Amino acid sequence: MPLIGEMKFAPPDHADNWSVPADAVCEAWLSGSALEKGQSGDIRYRRDGNTLFGVIALAESDPLSAVAASPLQHTTERAYRQIFELLEVLGYPFIFRLWNYMADINGHSHGLERYRQFNLGRQDAFIACRRDVVGNVPAACALGATGGPLSIAFLAGKKPPLAIENPRQVSAYDYPQSYGPRSPTFSRASLVRMDSDAVLFISGTASIVGHCTMHPGDVQEQTRETLRNIEAILQAANLQAGRPLFSLSNMSYRVYVRHSADLAAIREVMRMRIGAGFNAIFLQADVCRQELLIEIEASASVPAQSVP
Repeated sequence: MPLIGEMKFAPPDHADNWSVPADAVCEAWLSGSALEKGQSGDIRYRRDGNTLFGVIALAESDPLSAVAASPLQHTTERAYRQIFELLEVLGYPFIFRLWNYMADINGHSHGLERYRQFNLGRQDAFIACRRDVVGNVPAACALGATGGPLSIAFLAGKKPPLAIENPRQVSAYDYPQSYGPRSPTFSRASLVRMDSDAVLFISGTASIVGHCTMHPGDVQEQTRETLRNIEAILQAANLQAGRPLFSLSNMSYRVYVRHSADLAAIREVMRMRIGAGFNAIFLQADVCRQELLIEIEASASVPAQSVP
């Protein structure tokens, strides 16, 4: 089948090297149709008749005008404006899923944590391009790396996704201002029809109940709480689908681990909760809150005729 998009991840011993080594892990998205590839501005993309996968990577730069924005805020807005403009021109108006990676996500500069700078730039672009910033927003994650450019991958299409929220958590776009001047712009999950499949994309999920971090300093309890949140999202998605389509055991996981020494403990909790044969990729990355030790995202697909 044609390859519509791929995301490559270096193993731990290459974590500080932004070139892609031969033994990198690759996550691939396949299409059953002929593909067209192209480039628009800084975005490289592939698309078929229904779906588009794109990637943009920008070095952080200062605003050219006297606008009071940090380089990360400015660069984030630039990247998202390019994404939205491309999707409008090519006719793929609905974003299903976004993956955001940036250097030093928990660092502080310009009087603000860098993740909060990113949220400012992201929401500025959503508003400028007349995109919803509450409710009908894409699934997403935002993780920190030791270096490199702001890198964003995205999957979009021609049919609107169904945003799913977690009843155990305050929606991210409704967070109080104590978490920054602009709330994060993402839903907890998106349920999408893609060709012959219905796909559930679960956003980066962590040990948060309401809007508060739970179990600081305890990676095993954070893992258990994260899985409880994922299970709540699955229950909400199954309710929307009208039948039990998704479960912890049929999801594919991408697990972001802050400290590599915690990997064995996290694996054991997941094995006990999901089963020995769970499907996961483990990556070392910083999570958006300093006190969070783990973040998990997940996805699964079922035949589209199973979804009303």
